[in-house]
Amino acid sequence: MAKKKILIVEDEESLLKLESILLTSKGYDVQGVGDGRAALDAIARSKPDLVLLDIMLPEIDGFEVCRRIKADDETKHIPVIMLTAKKSREDMARGEQVGADWYITKPFKSAMVIETIQRFID
Repeated sequence: MAKKKILIVEDEESLLKLESILLTSKGYDVQGVGDGRAALDAIARSKPDLVLLDIMLPEIDGFEVCRRIKADDETKHIPVIMLTAKKSREDMARGEQVGADWYITKPFKSAMVIETIQRFID
């Protein structure tokens, strides 16, 4: 069985490495990018099975990246999990408005991230 592909969109290098190691150790095929434009390019090219998406990103923020993923017939089926430090009700509501499938706030527990991913793609 082919490994499930996860795209991690995170501009904080140390966190991107940590998340990549965590998900690779669980058997996922992981690609990481550091900004919204790179995320949209990677999604168009590799059609991941799931996107783990930060909101505060250079160039194009996570809300806009998610909105574009969900607005495109080619990619709207891809689950998007927001993983962010933005904890306000307004931010969570906006995540829902742009089509995010789930919303996890930082700091996060690794087990919770894994469980959430498994719920969507395993």
